[in-house]
Amino acid sequence: MKYGDRIIYIEGVIVEADDCSISVDLKGRLGFFKVPKRMVITDYPIEVGQEIGFNMSFIEVLGEEVNEKYLSNIQKRNQNIKEVD
Repeated sequence: MKYGDRIIYIEGVIVEADDCSISVDLKGRLGFFKVPKRMVITDYPIEVGQEIGFNMSFIEVLGEEVNEKYLSNIQKRNQNIKEVD
């Protein structure tokens, strides 16, 4: 890793919750993400509008090589989506 680890605390608001996942809108115009419910730590029932917080570091590319298996799967998925539209 070229850069030292710097943990950043980020907050957001749950904007969608279904049986399997939650969708979060990050505060400060940082974006949006969807995560499986099994990755959420809570003592409360999950509801839309609840605030969340988590620690995150910077995303790092692990290497120059492209994983051909993943690339092939992504291309197949995109082709299937095009065919449905």
